[in-house]
Amino acid sequence: MTGADLPLLVTPIPGPASRSWIDRLAARECPAITARRARRADALGVADTDPIVWAAALGSNVEDVDGNRFVDLTAGFGVAGVGHRNASVVEAGKAQMERLLHAMGDAFPDTGRVLLLEKLAALTGMSHGILGSSGSDAVEAALKTARIASGRDGVLSFEGGYHGLTYGALAAIGYRAEAFRAPFAGQLGDHVRWAPFGELPEDLSDVGAVLVEPIQGRGGIRVPPADWLAALRERCDRDGALLIVDECYTGFGRTGAWFAYQEEGVIPDLLCVGKALGGGFPISACLGTAEVMAAWGASAGEALHTQTFLGNPLGCAMALASLEYMERRALPARASQVGSWLAGELARFGEVRGRGLMLGVELPDALGVSRALMERGYIILPAGPAAEVLAVIPPLTISQHQLVGFLDALSDAVRG
Repeated sequence: MTGADLPLLVTPIPGPASRSWIDRLAARECPAITARRARRADALGVADTDPIVWAAALGSNVEDVDGNRFVDLTAGFGVAGVGHRNASVVEAGKAQMERLLHAMGDAFPDTGRVLLLEKLAALTGMSHGILGSSGSDAVEAALKTARIASGRDGVLSFEGGYHGLTYGALAAIGYRAEAFRAPFAGQLGDHVRWAPFGELPEDLSDVGAVLVEPIQGRGGIRVPPADWLAALRERCDRDGALLIVDECYTGFGRTGAWFAYQEEGVIPDLLCVGKALGGGFPISACLGTAEVMAAWGASAGEALHTQTFLGNPLGCAMALASLEYMERRALPARASQVGSWLAGELARFGEVRGRGLMLGVELPDALGVSRALMERGYIILPAGPAAEVLAVIPPLTISQHQLVGFLDALSDAVRG
């Protein structure tokens, strides 16, 4: 693979090796995690087909265990912003592995943790941060920070919003509540209320935190009305609530700017970032203003919020390399330019949502089209509560050649 190749299929999709590996996975993994084709009448699988099993990835290409080559239009859930197995990120990881793999959370940092927090402060204007391992970590750190800073338990979130599935984050998601929240409702508390996305709540005096995605990702690539985020910022200021902007999906150039909130001229109190930050390594951050973060007080020797892998040296090194690559290649600007062209091309298939290289196109059968595209060598997923939108979220480095190939395949898939 070069990373900029078109698909090359040598077996049916999924191939026999993928099916074999999925059978082995099903024998050991919780059945609720990986969907697969039912093998027997009493089997638990409910998916129409098995997924492919990945073997390697480079740039915008993925190779499965059968030797099939695909073009990835998901960026691995938005993680591969700089492309899969980016050479700069890999080299930084290798160099760090030769020196130090693990420090000790809040007890003993390494220099990479300092450098990463400094870099994130320079990019965002958020002067302080709490590092984590996932987007859910960042959201939970933000919710805790808002509780301490505001003194209020209440949280306002938005219908269709997705913020992760750990308990603190799960309590605040508005995406497919019956599927995700309902089974655990008895353990989630009643401190969260929801408002329609894009509408301005009348009164926030009972909440300490407003949690929002500037563009909803899993919720269907939904873009709120112009100036809505700014109006929400003003309403938070009026009623004394803190504004938490979740940019785990939209951040690091995805929407055509470093961060979507910057396009709106809004400064959040707390910012959640993850996914593309580590260039493939799991690392995240909750970033905030000095005033808000000061509410935690000084460490008394045992941190009130920490984890074993906080500020992992390998993750920090890879994140720094990923950010440097984004800057050097001006990837946010490229996402804006390429995304404008791509949105115009997608418009012939249906209504287009989103900005930059975070796009969605409404289709009558987005789920069926995504499966047809997989059979043509393009990895893409639907979004939205009814899987009504085809989400186009490729690596920011994807070639025009690959996107043209995708558009041709999409034409074939839509025609059936």
